[in-house]
Amino acid sequence: MKRSVTISSEYDFIFKIVIIGDSSVGKSNLLLRFTRNEFRLDTQSTIGVEFAYKQLLIDGKRIKTQVWDTAGQERFKTVIPQFYRGSEGALVVFDLTKPDTFQHVSTWIEEVYRHTPADLPIVLVGNKSDLVEQRAVSREEATALAKHLNLSYMETSALNASNVEQAFVLLVSSVYEKNKPLSMDTSLSSPTSTSDDISHTRTVPVGVDETLDSDKPIRPSHKEKRSSQKKNGCCVIS
Repeated sequence: MKRSVTISSEYDFIFKIVIIGDSSVGKSNLLLRFTRNEFRLDTQSTIGVEFAYKQLLIDGKRIKTQVWDTAGQERFKTVIPQFYRGSEGALVVFDLTKPDTFQHVSTWIEEVYRHTPADLPIVLVGNKSDLVEQRAVSREEATALAKHLNLSYMETSALNASNVEQAFVLLVSSVYEKNKPLSMDTSLSSPTSTSDDISHTRTVPVGVDETLDSDKPIRPSHKEKRSSQKKNGCCVIS
């Protein structure tokens, strides 16, 4: 079901995406690199959930991307799923130097699908590609798994920024394709990104079901949809 709408003169859509995977695979640094172009060697394991924003320009539409970084520790697995609610895409991340994190990919995907629609766009990400000598999961293995699960696959390095933005843009482009009005051209122009809409990272304590009222996708009434169509000639509300 499509939920994204135009709710601000500053952007056309808001999409919530989540980053999931085992602890210490580099999820927090992927978030930092994408939203602030930063990397921290002293990053500690996420406690609860953190989120940040970045605005992307895709197919001429300004998309505010709300990225949620979830804790990967086993002790949080019973409470983190509440934050999957309302997600419209997911990055499933594993560490290319740790085979066990790769082996847990299917479990994470099953977990997110238990709390989201079955057609949720997902991109599989093998992180820490810069650690060439320590690599323990081959590209062939990862590509085969992605193909088996019918997912896109990218290898990234939060340290040197390799493919980080590309992975997020690929995911958000897939979410946009799923949510855009049918009346629009079905072809996507080359997606580009901007960095003028970034917020500080914020931590949401585990057990707190927090919703950002000003940013949650709002489903308009049928009357509002018809009004928008008449005013603009093309409905951007779906």
